[in-house]
Amino acid sequence: MHSRVFLTFTLIIGTLFTGFKSFAQAGFENIIQINGVIMTSDSLRAVHGATVLVKNKNRGVESERTGVFSLVCYKGDTLEFSCVGFKPKEFYVSKDLPGQYYSIIQLMVQDTFYLPETIIRPLPSKEAFDYAFRYWNIPDDQYELARKNTDAYLIRMLAYSMPMDGHEAQSKALRNQANEAVYYGQRPPMTIFSPIAWGEFFEAWKRGDYRKKNYNPYRTSKY
Repeated sequence: MHSRVFLTFTLIIGTLFTGFKSFAQAGFENIIQINGVIMTSDSLRAVHGATVLVKNKNRGVESERTGVFSLVCYKGDTLEFSCVGFKPKEFYVSKDLPGQYYSIIQLMVQDTFYLPETIIRPLPSKEAFDYAFRYWNIPDDQYELARKNTDAYLIRMLAYSMPMDGHEAQSKALRNQANEAVYYGQRPPMTIFSPIAWGEFFEAWKRGDYRKKNYNPYRTSKY
């Protein structure tokens, strides 16, 4: 009885191992490495910086300065070739390719496109040019808007003028409570003999922080 159970268990383990081995071998044989070079179709120059993607999969590579690339994929996948100034191309990796290595030469055709025409006309007179140079309001382009929005002085000014949010207000309140908790049960120290406090006082005095604001000695009262 025990020998029969042991024999049955051995057959099951052998069948599973054989199936897993055949499945792993079939999966390995389905993998292929594509090595190739991307060139222009008219002059056979290397196309560097071209993107080679596996279609419908978030994987890909970029060609080197000599146009060479190398990519591992599955048989049956489709490779997409794209580069600025060239028409996109696709290459189907056949499932019947023998072995795990394949070399290709992909030719790219330049993509010619035309921009809408722009007509430049001079102003009628020098006075009209001076007036336009002084008073015309030319809107900023996207580059100028981005430059203004990322200006360090503007960002610093906005950061100082913006009110604190809930997290910052809570952090400030907790810091104040922690500072006050240091002197619980005793009198806090006086800063009258602190050189830092006296230095801040003299700097404020020099800036005129203690002067009266909007004081006019010649102003007469209505009453």
